[in-house]
Amino acid sequence: MSLLSHEGQPPEIQPHESLPIVLDQRRLRAVVFDMDGLMFNTEDLYDRVGEEMLRRRGQAFDLELKLRMMGRTANAAFQIMREACGLTDSIDELKRENDQLFMQLLETELEKLPGLDTLMDWVANRRLPLGLATSSRRFLAEYKLNRFGLTDRFHRVVTGEDVVQGKPAPEIYFKVAGLLGVESHELLVFEDSVVGSTAAAAAGAFTVAVPGIHSQQLDYSHVNMVVSRLDDPQVAALFESPQSPDR
Repeated sequence: MSLLSHEGQPPEIQPHESLPIVLDQRRLRAVVFDMDGLMFNTEDLYDRVGEEMLRRRGQAFDLELKLRMMGRTANAAFQIMREACGLTDSIDELKRENDQLFMQLLETELEKLPGLDTLMDWVANRRLPLGLATSSRRFLAEYKLNRFGLTDRFHRVVTGEDVVQGKPAPEIYFKVAGLLGVESHELLVFEDSVVGSTAAAAAGAFTVAVPGIHSQQLDYSHVNMVVSRLDDPQVAALFESPQSPDR
């Protein structure tokens, strides 16, 4: 099955020019990560699952559809797929098929993205609480964290199943901030998608976007900083000596 073989290497992601916004160190009280496409290579795996699901139905999983689905909860994403492709399958049927294919890939091809360990060490060295705000369902989030022994690194985990309105609504960031005991404007958030970074920015968080290969040319003007890697020097500077606020 073509799903289980992925030929060719993606081109290197080129860095974006960052916005001239300086993090107010006095308001930084917690850090929150997105998961898929930010911590792990799961967006690439979701691509292959989507391609296989639509191949079975005589259709193509094109970039426009992928970008519309990226960063959303499973229910919202598969509703977009149903409407865009005219599918008669229920959302639950699509989720079951997705899970079977996705877990098959996770077992052998799940990888951490470059710079993740370094960034997590920077957070730990500053003794900042770390939260997770993912649109994934909880069983998938737990599987990925457990796979790399990262569960204990996160103080709080909020999933797409824990909110009424998923990203791009800011509810998930309000919720994780409350669980961490801080205000949402005191968060430093890392996201890869436009949908996710829109949610973080709407919550008032200092938002760093780390776009993947498919989304790097999209509009991220709503975020504070855009970088090409989690361990980018500009990110390192956020965890160094306090600087004067710019806003």
